[in-house]
Amino acid sequence: MEFKELGLSDGILKAVEESGYKNPTPIQEQAIPAIQMCRDVLGLAQTGTGKTAAFTIPMIDALAGGRAKARMPRSLILSPTRELAAQISENFVKYGKYHSKLTMALIVGGTSMDEQIRNLERGVDVLIATPGRLLDLFDRGKILLADIKILVIDEADRMMDMGFIPDLEKIVSILPPVRQTLFFSATMPPPIKKLADKYLSNPKVITVSPPSSTSANVEQFLVNVAHVRGKTAMFMKLYEQEDVKNAFVFCNRKRDINEVCRFMKSRRISCAPMHGDMEQDERTAALNSFKAGQVQILVCSDVAARGLDVQGMSHVFNWDVPFNAEDYVHRIGRTGRAGATGRAFTMVLPNDEKALGNIHKLIGRKITVLEVAGAATAAEKPEVPAVQQKERHHNRNQKQSHRHRQPAEDLDDDANSDAFGGEIPAFLQKK
Repeated sequence: MEFKELGLSDGILKAVEESGYKNPTPIQEQAIPAIQMCRDVLGLAQTGTGKTAAFTIPMIDALAGGRAKARMPRSLILSPTRELAAQISENFVKYGKYHSKLTMALIVGGTSMDEQIRNLERGVDVLIATPGRLLDLFDRGKILLADIKILVIDEADRMMDMGFIPDLEKIVSILPPVRQTLFFSATMPPPIKKLADKYLSNPKVITVSPPSSTSANVEQFLVNVAHVRGKTAMFMKLYEQEDVKNAFVFCNRKRDINEVCRFMKSRRISCAPMHGDMEQDERTAALNSFKAGQVQILVCSDVAARGLDVQGMSHVFNWDVPFNAEDYVHRIGRTGRAGATGRAFTMVLPNDEKALGNIHKLIGRKITVLEVAGAATAAEKPEVPAVQQKERHHNRNQKQSHRHRQPAEDLDDDANSDAFGGEIPAFLQKK
């Protein structure tokens, strides 16, 4: 099937063609006709399958004939993160460029509220918002939601993970009961299914791949590391043997991101950090630099994992096994998008067995373990000559015989420096 067979307007077809697309993805092929018929939609698809365009394209045609009133948007799209909201707005700009009368506003935290209020007062057809900022403006009386005709809840499972469900329920309770609701999620845990049942009326259910599946276009590998201090050496080994065009490196903890980024810069790898504690303009600048090719690697938390679309992403590296198995699906979904291929590597410590088991259970298969030659010993403590070992053993026994003397020197102290070819980031050192 081609886009021209979906009954879209000439302006949309021209914009889609100029974007380089001729054939819709499976979720677009099924969702667009259902949305055109004003049906509620429950869309389930893995990341990188075109979920965003599946609702933006028909919404542009549906809203093109009307006009919004001041402070009364005609449609609302809820997004869990500012980055994903910005990407949705880019889709409306790209596919709606021949519908010049259609207006749009982006309402997210971390940016000027005054400018957002001015946009609302001019009237907007499409309002793209994060839950917190939307409720803030509503409580201040700056926005009215009585004219919403289409509600889109995007990345619903991520909304749950980030604790937005109470905000989401409050927002939906404010909206008109008669509306079209489009509910999209990459996974469908029981709480999200319950939410979908509550908000949707006889929806068209679209599942283009098994829930929580990973893309067949992504080659996945596990790399065993004996100790956390071995991750730097292991990453360098992978980086040197792979043809890395650009990559996301995911860390579980925000405090580790800057440390990992400093390590990479010390090895002259072009990188930038991105996490939730950064100011919005810093996050935007980092993402734009990465998309423009000025930065090769983006070291980030899971705030960047959901929905972000960077063309031609070659690799994903999981510095840590994610705490949440579903985050693994979203992380590696940053590569292998739109028919391209990609490679994903996850560094695994001995105590990651439980988290790894949850991932295997979720995706329904075992991930290939990759043996990296010459890297296994990087995590080992440096070998101590036999004479030195004897001397240390003697000194330790001597010290232990004197109660008031200081305890024996930690034999691992040497491993905090020379084993990695220089100074080791603080978060990798033995405490």
